[in-house]
Amino acid sequence: MAAYRIKLDKSRCIACMACLVHCKQKNRVPQGLSLNKLFAELEDKDGKPVLKVKYQPCLMCKNPECVPACPTGAMQKRESDGLVFIDEELCIGCGECIEACPWDVPVLDEARGKAIKCDYCMDRIKEGRDPACVTGCTAHALSFLRPE
Repeated sequence: MAAYRIKLDKSRCIACMACLVHCKQKNRVPQGLSLNKLFAELEDKDGKPVLKVKYQPCLMCKNPECVPACPTGAMQKRESDGLVFIDEELCIGCGECIEACPWDVPVLDEARGKAIKCDYCMDRIKEGRDPACVTGCTAHALSFLRPE
C-alpha cells in the first residue's frame, strides 16, 4: 500500500505557526480547535538557546484504532493510499474515534456536532497540490511525501 507523509525539517522550522493557521483557514476549523499540532520549546544547549520542535498532523496509522471504534463507519481508511478520513455524512459526533486515537488527532466540532481531523487535505491531493499546512509553511520546513 502506498502512503503519504508530511515531514518536518526541524532545522528550518521557526515555530511561526503558519502551518496551523493555513490548516485552520482551509478547513474552517473553529476557534479553540486544531487539526494538527506544533510543539515548540527553547532548550539550553551549552549556554545557547536551541529551538526544539515537533509537528504532529494525523499519522495515518497503518492500523488506525479510530476506524474500528466508529459505530457508523464514518471514520475510514482508503486502501489505495492509506489516508484516514471522516465521511461527514455518516458522522454522528459520538466521540468514539476521539477516545480511540492514542495521538488525540480527531476533535469534536461541537457547533456542527461532528468529529473532524487532519486528512492531509484530500481534496488538494486529488488536484495534485500539497496540503495547506505544507504550502503555508513560511520557512519551507514542511514537505509532503507522495507514494512512489
